[in-house]
Amino acid sequence: MKQGELNRQRLRVVIRGAVQGVGFRPFIFRLAERFSLYGWVNNTAQGVFIEVEGSEEALTDFLLCIEREKPSAAFIQSLEAVWLDTVNFSQFEIIHSDDTGPRLAFILPDMATCPECLSDIRDPLNRRYRYPFTNCTLCGPRFTIINSLPYDRPNTVMNNFPMCRQCREEYEDPRDRRFHAQPTACPNCGPKISLWDSQGITIAIDDAAMRATTEAIRMGKIIAFKGLGGYQLICDARRQDTVLELRKRKHREEKPFALLVPSLEEAQRLCELSEKEIRLFCSPERPITLLRRKQEIGLATSLFGVSGYCSNPYLGLMLPCTPLHYLLMDELDFPVVATSGNLSDETICIDNGEALSRLSGIADLFLTHDRPIARHADDSVARVMLGREMIVRRARGYAPLPVKLPHETAPLLAVGAHMKNAVAIGTNGQAFISQHIGDLETEAAFTAFQQVSKDLCRLYDMTPAAIVCDMHPDYLSTRYAQSSGLPVVSVQHHVAHAFSCMVENEIAPPALGVVWDGTGFGTDGTIWGGEFIRITPIGYERAARFRPFRLAGGDSAVKEPARSALGLLAETFDNLRPPDSLTVNALSENSLPTLWTMIQRGINSPWTSSAGRLFDGIASLAGVRQITRHEGQAAMDLEFLLEGITTDESYQIELMEGADGLMVADWSPMVKQVLVDVRDGVTPPLISARFHNAMVNIILAVALQAGEEAVVLSGGCFQNKYLTEQTVTRLKEAGFHPYWHQRVPPNDGGIALGQLGYMTIINREK
Repeated sequence: MKQGELNRQRLRVVIRGAVQGVGFRPFIFRLAERFSLYGWVNNTAQGVFIEVEGSEEALTDFLLCIEREKPSAAFIQSLEAVWLDTVNFSQFEIIHSDDTGPRLAFILPDMATCPECLSDIRDPLNRRYRYPFTNCTLCGPRFTIINSLPYDRPNTVMNNFPMCRQCREEYEDPRDRRFHAQPTACPNCGPKISLWDSQGITIAIDDAAMRATTEAIRMGKIIAFKGLGGYQLICDARRQDTVLELRKRKHREEKPFALLVPSLEEAQRLCELSEKEIRLFCSPERPITLLRRKQEIGLATSLFGVSGYCSNPYLGLMLPCTPLHYLLMDELDFPVVATSGNLSDETICIDNGEALSRLSGIADLFLTHDRPIARHADDSVARVMLGREMIVRRARGYAPLPVKLPHETAPLLAVGAHMKNAVAIGTNGQAFISQHIGDLETEAAFTAFQQVSKDLCRLYDMTPAAIVCDMHPDYLSTRYAQSSGLPVVSVQHHVAHAFSCMVENEIAPPALGVVWDGTGFGTDGTIWGGEFIRITPIGYERAARFRPFRLAGGDSAVKEPARSALGLLAETFDNLRPPDSLTVNALSENSLPTLWTMIQRGINSPWTSSAGRLFDGIASLAGVRQITRHEGQAAMDLEFLLEGITTDESYQIELMEGADGLMVADWSPMVKQVLVDVRDGVTPPLISARFHNAMVNIILAVALQAGEEAVVLSGGCFQNKYLTEQTVTRLKEAGFHPYWHQRVPPNDGGIALGQLGYMTIINREK
């Protein structure tokens, strides 16, 4: 017997994480060949299992190389290695997947086309030349095509496309980069594209369909384009008439459109990109990246949300993420609008028949294909803030990768909030967060919410022991939880925000949560939104809040900042009539007395401590915006006004003790100062700067009073770059440890994670 045989040992390795669909098994196969090892590797519902035999030295080197050399798209959550007696394997092989047992393996998000596949579709001598469904183990669809675990072709929508001989040979060759690439296909055996008119009649197929599509875009047509996770609406971003027509048909008056650009070079022509922004923009996740735009860039001005004082200084740009997008942009070589294929406030279309029905009044033509989409996934949205990436909308490229929970609990379903809804499941110490669903305002959106909730549980073979929901009794997500027949735990909205940031940053109590957003149902029955919440190991308490004011008409104030401003004026001045202001001037003679009476008498005018509505009110008083066309528009205008402004000047917000013993941030001195500045002709940009600085100052003041070293920032207001960056800087200077969101949105898209966080930190017994 050889010396090597005497020294032979067996190593069992269990790897959990994003290790399916990324070429992990062929990587292990090649690694075992390098070290002359014997054994096997397979995929299971729990992860990747490896048993391998050889010398102790070779096995040790093999183990170290797994983490060091793993495929770039792989993510190892845990690696367990156990040394065992030998069983004398005679070769190394990849064995069939095993779908038994609990489902703990991560489902990988969809990934953008890799350079090798891009080279294939651009090479006239390659058999996949101009084939729009080219992929390999390093790229392509995952989450949007999988029906069940483990991730094998029969469990995907590609089950209906039998491989041709050549594709089968690649698929079965461990040395080929398409080895076990489940969506692999070619022009002979894979999906095909078609161009339809608005009645669903086929105009062209295959490459002729692509060329006809690009010609139609040049002519100013609007195209419904079937992408990776659903339909997009695409048109020439340079044509003012076409963009205005798209706004009219889509019912999207002023909200900015995202753009698809052909290259990084084109993005750099349009916008300023730092090195970190380039990394994010070019990453395999391919999010829409918010970038500072340059002037005179030759695009339709109707792309940007414009107010009387400022225009949006940012553009949302993205690179192609599929071969189909690359073929489109290779032909056009200019920016196009690429927005969700839906009417405003509806979910994105994924089914061909549904798209034809819902989008026929918007799109002139339909570029479609016959590969089904298992589940919708909008384009993700991200930006760089404080030198880190921040996801604003978490969908394609990121969902459904998990976030580690601090403790394990019984299986849980968290159904999130009403706006920007996403759901999550908690199982085996992980929170698996769904793709962005959207606002639950329509029947279609609520149907999608129910489907995603069931789908996520089914994928991971998880039956929830309880459902966690928001405290608001009228949220559709709350009603869904209460009608489920399962035990229900309600978590206050802003508490969930705070826990979301804590879980993401792996922060244990105690901490001070600064949670600012539009609205959330409070434990006292009022509308919260400007909250300072102390989190302890055994619970939470409201440490401070903004001074409440009344909102005339309740939810109607969201679209009319003047209503918030009237509430501020009524609390600041005890007058029979509101004082002269730009807000008063903007209201009609009929509406002003009615709204003022509603506030004075408390008729349909609930109390709120909302920071978001405070932003709205100041925007109205400064004359920046009286009517909003999309969520957060007034606050965004105030932020955009800060471009080029540098000042430490600040309005006054007083911190005092309220009647209930809570610290109260009283904004009434600031309201008086704003009115004086407006009367004296101070410019809106300077008013905005003084307002933002006052908001930063009050955070620091409350933090000093609360005395908690860890301060977590959450809520939609902290999408504001200036507010977040200034707050973090000031807190650090004062010796605090501030934390903010990165991989989970600070808006309501992170609520489901926070609901699970509350259950695993405070409410573990339930």
